[in-house]
Amino acid sequence: MGEKVAVAGEEGALAQAFVQFALESGVLRFGQFKTKAGRMSPYFFNAGLFDDGAKLARLAEFYADRLIASGLEFDMIFGPAYKGIPLGATLAAELARRGRNVPFAYNRKEAKDHGEGGSLVGAPLSGRVLIVDDVMSAGTAVRESIAAIRSAGATPHAVVIALDRQEKATENGVDVDHSAVQYVRQQLGMQVVAIATLDDLLQYLSGRADGELSAHRQGVLDYRARYGAG
Repeated sequence: MGEKVAVAGEEGALAQAFVQFALESGVLRFGQFKTKAGRMSPYFFNAGLFDDGAKLARLAEFYADRLIASGLEFDMIFGPAYKGIPLGATLAAELARRGRNVPFAYNRKEAKDHGEGGSLVGAPLSGRVLIVDDVMSAGTAVRESIAAIRSAGATPHAVVIALDRQEKATENGVDVDHSAVQYVRQQLGMQVVAIATLDDLLQYLSGRADGELSAHRQGVLDYRARYGAG
């Protein structure tokens, strides 16, 4: 991706701006939400609500800014079905707009048995592949992506996500000590870059003077105390 351009504080400022953007877009909400793991979470992040051209374009800018700040090198982008497809496509378009044109591919949930056939669409998978997704809960989509990338003879190199919830993953319905992000980093040896984390969300809530938002901070803190990883 070229030279690392961020200076001290820029990545934190980017994360804070992203949290605000997610709140204003209705993507990040507070209340009581049941997660896939069956937990009652005091907040919910639904990237499917980045649901118009302006929001997607701004989201792609955040992904691109975070990747450039990280200094991460990669050769192409892969968007896992389903949410990863528009995320990867808009990121590829934003990078091209900035002068960095990289190939893009995605997968189908079910292989096509006519036309070009197969489960992969777009550029042939090759080199160091960057997987783009919204969040990582159980890491299932990432593991499936890794298998597809390796089967094609390419290298699953890194993952970029919008939000790292920093909470324990579940395996066979049981909480484990690590998060899905930690598992990918430590067990699979891949880099993971996140635009923002749960810590960034808590920092944002700490700086809010209005009672409505600041009132949610304790619930998020309690949730992290119970389910936080690491």
